[in-house]
Amino acid sequence: MICSRPSLRCLAPYAEAFVRLSQFWQFVADEFGDAYGRVLVDDLVLTARGDVTGSEALRRGDDPREVWLAICEAVEVPRERWNGKPQIKHTRH
Repeated sequence: MICSRPSLRCLAPYAEAFVRLSQFWQFVADEFGDAYGRVLVDDLVLTARGDVTGSEALRRGDDPREVWLAICEAVEVPRERWNGKPQIKHTRH
């Protein structure tokens, strides 16, 4: 199966990757917004991953966490957000 962009359908044989890839895309959307995040993953060349884009790295089987960290480093995301943006806990009074 040839896929133009990483998706769960493309990775169907690799059930273990489902949660990790979905978490990658959640981190991207939380940090950059969905639209800009996808552009960044598709277009930003990651020196740390061998001069490929995030999309290319994911397609060749790189660990989504490693791709996420390479993006964070390349665009200087503050280290405290490398594990995702902190979630605000809502409490009822």
